[in-house]
Amino acid sequence: MSSSDFSGKECAAMGSNELTFTAHPNRQTHLGDLNISRALPIRERRMVGPWCFLDRFGPLTFADEKPMAVPPHPHIGLQTVTWLLEGEILHTDSLNSEAVVRPGGVNIMTAGRGIAHAEETPTQNSGRLSGIQLWTALPDQHRDTAASFTSLEQVPRVEVKGGSVQLIAGTLNDVTTPAPYFSEILGAEVQVHPRQTVSLPLQDHFEHAVLLLEGDGTLEKQPVEQNTLYYLGACRESLDITSHTGCKLLLIGGVPFPEKILMWWNFVARTPEEIRQARDDWEAQRRFGAVTGTHLERLSAPDLARFARPNPVS
Repeated sequence: MSSSDFSGKECAAMGSNELTFTAHPNRQTHLGDLNISRALPIRERRMVGPWCFLDRFGPLTFADEKPMAVPPHPHIGLQTVTWLLEGEILHTDSLNSEAVVRPGGVNIMTAGRGIAHAEETPTQNSGRLSGIQLWTALPDQHRDTAASFTSLEQVPRVEVKGGSVQLIAGTLNDVTTPAPYFSEILGAEVQVHPRQTVSLPLQDHFEHAVLLLEGDGTLEKQPVEQNTLYYLGACRESLDITSHTGCKLLLIGGVPFPEKILMWWNFVARTPEEIRQARDDWEAQRRFGAVTGTHLERLSAPDLARFARPNPVS
């Protein structure tokens, strides 16, 4: 997925030594005709562990149109993670990868030094679309790694009292996802059954955040709302989630990212020079390769006049 509506942001995740419960309303934006609720990055919270980008799209119903139609575009220095609650998305990239992700499965693309990809609603579809896309920032020692793509048809599912957990990233209850990541990390869809409470163990050296995806939920004896990211900080050993009618939530976490990053368009870097070179390479059709599995025309990079390097916010 492409993010082109915010200027370059230099940011660093900061852990907390005290228990935290902070609500951050999402920012409403769009991707073509697709409405987006953006949870990360926002002004008050740039990162949660290595997670540096989080978009919620849908739920929506459609007929003949293709609500997801993201043309070929480049990435550096990050991983994209696509997770669906409903529907299908076709991924194609410059490595000649092609995979349709569906609910229960996950697509993870490691950009490394450079890759290009496209995402679109496949011709054969259910007429429904609901999901999220996240990015992780690659640590400095891995951000020039070779590009790669992994598609899992089914992530590990952990049954817990009062509900279940689908593990997108990391480890929970001694279960580890086979998906490749480069930081200490957690990503999970948590389902709570009606009139039940789910208690989850947490790594206390991680910082965590929760996003309500469906239904009603209560954290810390406080009701939570959709389109709001709840930042829980670090130092927590457990999390209790209660629901009256049943709910699904996204739980993300990780060790507070130790490096400042610079985000611009679809690039995660460290210096303006890296951003400028990546943009020049994309415009000159160098480095990133061609995406041949789509009829969509490649995106042009925004003007670098939009690029700025503000002081760190988080």
